[in-house]
Amino acid sequence: MIVTEEEARAYVAGQTDAEGMARLEAFAALVLEENRHQNLIAKPTEPHIWQRHIADSAQLLENVSRETLGPNAGGPWLDLGSGPGFPGLVIAALCPKMPVVLVESRARRVGFLERCIAELGLPKCRVEGQRLERVTPFPARAISARAFAPLAKLLTLSAPFSTRQTVYVLPKGRSAAQELQDLKPSIRAMFHVKHSLTDPLAGIIVKA
Repeated sequence: MIVTEEEARAYVAGQTDAEGMARLEAFAALVLEENRHQNLIAKPTEPHIWQRHIADSAQLLENVSRETLGPNAGGPWLDLGSGPGFPGLVIAALCPKMPVVLVESRARRVGFLERCIAELGLPKCRVEGQRLERVTPFPARAISARAFAPLAKLLTLSAPFSTRQTVYVLPKGRSAAQELQDLKPSIRAMFHVKHSLTDPLAGIIVKA
């Protein structure tokens, strides 16, 4: 279990190189600075940004094959409701050769995400600044979402982007098991819940 900021940094460092850590250090600084102007993350979590937000996002990579994370993934990683960039921009910073699409409809957050992409040097990452329903569908290799919508609605909205090969990694907090249980049995059978490494009571809904 990842409890402290030191443990979180060490965990993330084990998934990337010095350049990746530098990108994430810069991203964390951008989030904290922008949080003075718009509410990106809860103020009490600011001193724990690596444990609560960055490592929490990075752990999703453990559920995705390495083939998915390179330049020939067969489709981009699609992050729904990216907000301040968790988990999508963390994934992009860790896997800069992989195409990543961030979907975010709030204009101020779109502007923030675009500034982060430019300053972190992530040309494979782009923002769709509109509601998911208005995005032209494409086959996504992986789909993530953090606090985007209830699971059933999320699966309906993301269906046009999903193929048989699409991996889902959905951090759902403490409601994960219940949201999965509420699905139709035929759909529920395709998913399972993994325990979060950053919160002993939280779960990640996975379809690999």
